[in-house]
Amino acid sequence: MRESTAGHGRPVRGFELICEIEPPTRPDLTHARHQIGVLSPVTDAFLIPDNHIGRATVSSIAVAHEVQTMGGRSIACVNSRDRNLLGFRRDLLTAAAYGVEEFLFVHGDKPTAGNRTSDLTVRAMMDEARAASEDPVFADMPAFRVGAAAGLRPLPTWKRAADFLFVQVSYSVDALLRWRDAHPVELPIYAGVMVLASAGMARRLAVTIPDIDIPDDLVQAVERDQAAGVEAACDQVLRLRDSGAFAGVHLVPVSRYRQVAARLEDLL
Repeated sequence: MRESTAGHGRPVRGFELICEIEPPTRPDLTHARHQIGVLSPVTDAFLIPDNHIGRATVSSIAVAHEVQTMGGRSIACVNSRDRNLLGFRRDLLTAAAYGVEEFLFVHGDKPTAGNRTSDLTVRAMMDEARAASEDPVFADMPAFRVGAAAGLRPLPTWKRAADFLFVQVSYSVDALLRWRDAHPVELPIYAGVMVLASAGMARRLAVTIPDIDIPDDLVQAVERDQAAGVEAACDQVLRLRDSGAFAGVHLVPVSRYRQVAARLEDLL
């Protein structure tokens, strides 16, 4: 855990960098292992998405286990979109068998194939994971740590019962700080930062993420030089660290993970 020295009206014990990796869409973990190996020197934990953007990927729990076998800490994302109650209980059993203890529960993007199940919500998954600690099946197992996602809008009361929160990706440090000041909860909160890889990516994000504001000057800079997106994201990480407002950052390096790792190794 890296120490942060600046203040924002809150005590700062440390700052965690949680990097998201791309899970495989084929039955081959080579690329996932490469991302883990490259990012490990600058990363405190890895977040593994679950059928993100609505397409099938290798199980986030299986990839989380792979992170752990490589000596890292993992957080497995699990969406409510693809599961009924029985399927979710299977996932909890699988996670316990693999030693995966941390989850981020999300609603899930619109699927590209099939329909969304209506059997579970994020809140129901949180309740079920909490109840597992009282189930004899999970006796002698560590309790699961469960997190939820938060948009840059009022925070529902039930999400305050999570162990940690991931705030949606934003390209504005000021917007993230305003949201944090409006939500003085004590649990760890991680600000979302994503590398902007291209102008086309900016247009896609504007469609898929509500209320996101991507500065025109950043889009223009990335059009001139793709390295500008990496530089901007790393600068944002440092500004958020030095604000003292967050427990850490959830960084999405997309395809630029090599460049991100090299740059952050120089800066952190």
